[in-house]
Amino acid sequence: MRLLLLGGTEFVGRAVAEAALAKGWDVTVFHRGRHAPGPGVRSLHGDRTAPDGLTALAEGGPWDLVVDTWSAAPRAVRDTARLLRDRADRYAYVSSSSVYTWPQPAGYTEDAPVVEGALADAGRTDYARDKRGGELAVLDSFGADRSLLVRAGLILGPYENIGRLPWWLGRIARGGQVLAPGPRDLPLQYVDVRDLAEWMLGAAAEGRSGPYNAVSPPAHTTTGELLEACVTATGSDAELCWTDPDTVLAAGIAPWTDLPVWVPPASDLHTTLHGGDTSRAAAAGLHCRPVTETVTDTWNWLCEMGGVAPQRPDRPVVGLDPETEAKVLAGP
Repeated sequence: MRLLLLGGTEFVGRAVAEAALAKGWDVTVFHRGRHAPGPGVRSLHGDRTAPDGLTALAEGGPWDLVVDTWSAAPRAVRDTARLLRDRADRYAYVSSSSVYTWPQPAGYTEDAPVVEGALADAGRTDYARDKRGGELAVLDSFGADRSLLVRAGLILGPYENIGRLPWWLGRIARGGQVLAPGPRDLPLQYVDVRDLAEWMLGAAAEGRSGPYNAVSPPAHTTTGELLEACVTATGSDAELCWTDPDTVLAAGIAPWTDLPVWVPPASDLHTTLHGGDTSRAAAAGLHCRPVTETVTDTWNWLCEMGGVAPQRPDRPVVGLDPETEAKVLAGP
């Protein structure tokens, strides 16, 4: 298989490149040159936001598959898809569960209503509309039968440049009392980036098309299992201090950002983020490894990075400040 990977030097793109190389595929990575791609790939440089930024792709190919992780202005997806529609067989776009209208009931499927996407030629708007606009741009050039729309949810694992799991690992590694937002058995739904990459390549190679909720089954793990895995992986003496969600919210702590991954139970936020039906992806071969493996491998990678994970400049820095944490732990 000949793969063209748009991006491929960080997080999802890097995992896709490594999975494809492990299969013996021929991998070309098109990127801006800000980060070095991994070994074994062919590297092409270009900036999709610049005039003539696709020049390096103009005479390349043909390719069996294009994988695109773009999450900003849909026009970048439109321009690339138009350029490649006669030189690539299939186009897999890493979309998001954010494209569904908010909120969604537990058990929503790929048939759930989606947001009104930004026009395929639009500039950057907001994350949900941009991702839906990217989907529409792919469909416009490749059609429904050659387009794989990978609607991922929460993505964790090595190479993470958003900061969610790295923050928890770093905080727990420091030890002491750690504010652990309850309830302990709160179910979580996520996908390890390597499982996502492996599944996406396999699904595309099998000729699958259409949208897939590409994330673990609901309740694949819990908040307790996730944080306890962090304690074990780091070898820390941290004490997880389980705190009632009302207490957490009353302290002005923002779910998802101040305490990454966590959102309060019995809320629209939790239902939509952690309650999607993923049976279609599972039937198509999506396998999700245990949370202990995801956490341990992420910690090992983080140690290799000197304890500091890369941070995407277009995403806010996540994590709770120590002063607020100490205040809540001290009680009223």
